[in-house]
Amino acid sequence: MMSLTAIANSPWSVLNAAGELRNDAALPEGESALELRAALRNMMLARRIDTEAIALQRQGELGLWPSMLGQEGAQVGAGTALRPQDVVFPTYREHAVTWCFGVDPVQLLGLFRGTTMGGWDPHERNFNLYTLVIAAQTLHAVGYAMGIVRDGDVGTGIPERDRAVLVFLGDGALSQGEANEAFVWAAAQNLPVVFFCQNNQWAISTPVSTQSRVPLYQRAQGFGIEGVQVDGNDVVATHAIVEDALSKARSGGGPTLIEAITYRRNPHTTSDDDLRYRDETENAHWTALDPIDRLRTYLLSDEAGEAQIDETFLAELEAEAEELAVKLRAGCRALPTPNPEDPFLHTLETMTPELAAQRAAHLADIAAYEDVPTAKIPTTIGGAQ
Repeated sequence: MMSLTAIANSPWSVLNAAGELRNDAALPEGESALELRAALRNMMLARRIDTEAIALQRQGELGLWPSMLGQEGAQVGAGTALRPQDVVFPTYREHAVTWCFGVDPVQLLGLFRGTTMGGWDPHERNFNLYTLVIAAQTLHAVGYAMGIVRDGDVGTGIPERDRAVLVFLGDGALSQGEANEAFVWAAAQNLPVVFFCQNNQWAISTPVSTQSRVPLYQRAQGFGIEGVQVDGNDVVATHAIVEDALSKARSGGGPTLIEAITYRRNPHTTSDDDLRYRDETENAHWTALDPIDRLRTYLLSDEAGEAQIDETFLAELEAEAEELAVKLRAGCRALPTPNPEDPFLHTLETMTPELAAQRAAHLADIAAYEDVPTAKIPTTIGGAQ
């Protein structure tokens, strides 16, 4: 049975599945408006990153990959609403947001290849590392927002100074204590943080209807913060909602919980078998609501005006996507094998005696097996195969 409880609430949308865009006074204008051609490019290239990463995992080049197929509209809409001084705290599925923020996708692959525990420097672009612990990033985001307030970077009226935090979470995270604690702190201190929940309908195999008896955005009321719901497959509407929420946060207006209604069309990760808990008809329903298809359809129409594209534009974009794919394949295989002592070197700023002793023991253990045939090396951990 399909779990579409949130859809009945008619999330706000301006670009429908038929590719028809309606004018709305709530859409931002000027520099804050979404550049539609760029949005299409970002979504299509982000999808190619996702597709190539799945192929690399199937070829044994990656250990795991969490696909975001179908969520490109939500992620690009949110990612393009950010200013350089804003700070992002992602989950582990924000591949399109990393692309919008300029993170090298080859660096992103390192985490899932096992060559790094992170992949990029969060300080370079104010984009923090992926968080694998569900909802932990919500508290990190709130803590950072507290620091922004103490630095006096909220409500100054200076566009280049005022900052906000955008934190991503899934529908499953709302069942975690950390997320609810983050809401309490954000509300109590009126913090400049926007919680962007991608309700992709499934927390692994648990449907959203099992987790909540009310639409997720309505849960914000219990904490005293604003909650809004948007069609996450509508990149234009999503951008407008996030733009407004971030602007409010930067000016000192406090936190917002955004529920973006979307759908995870691929399994939870490449190790998951989603057909064990949902049927193909549900996927087909959401495929017809594809965020890329609807924007491409609009831009190909005469209604797009100066933003209109043609087949030449699409051909050039496809060529760019192919170049990106080649770079990803080569870059992934060229990622350096990590040094065995790296985890010890980057755990603490200053090496402690205890950590130094652990490092020495670890390196000695590795050295002891250098000349030992593979068959004699222990393959069990704690007695488990």
